[in-house]
Amino acid sequence: MAQHIISTDKIKLNADVANKREAIELAGQLLVENGHVAPDYIGKMLEREELLTTYLGNGVAIPHGTNESKQLIKSSGISIVQVPKGVDFGDGNIAHVIIGIAGVGDEHLDILSKIAVVCSEEENVKEIVQATSAEQIIAILERGE
Repeated sequence: MAQHIISTDKIKLNADVANKREAIELAGQLLVENGHVAPDYIGKMLEREELLTTYLGNGVAIPHGTNESKQLIKSSGISIVQVPKGVDFGDGNIAHVIIGIAGVGDEHLDILSKIAVVCSEEENVKEIVQATSAEQIIAILERGE
């Protein structure tokens, strides 16, 4: 993954969120602060979640905007929110790793497939949840390359 897509300033460790809305807003805010998306993108992430859950399995959720939100994306990026206590994404699905995604064109599909590969291994997800530094998380995700 190119350095500009994921970087330590887009990773939040030990987040304490009350619900999935807060988790998604936090993931979106990291993308906004780093110039990847316009602030309105966060609303589109929440909208997307209402249509269909972005819970992936293995304690991972990958919130992203709706198809109509493409014009709000300035550059491809991903944010990561680590929630050790977990947050309910509905139907008893508890997410411990929230990965916010913004992709220009079809770039996000490539990003998504790499994340899916890494997160399909429960061991990798556990390591992300237990990581004590943003650098550790990036190293784990880069195994998918």
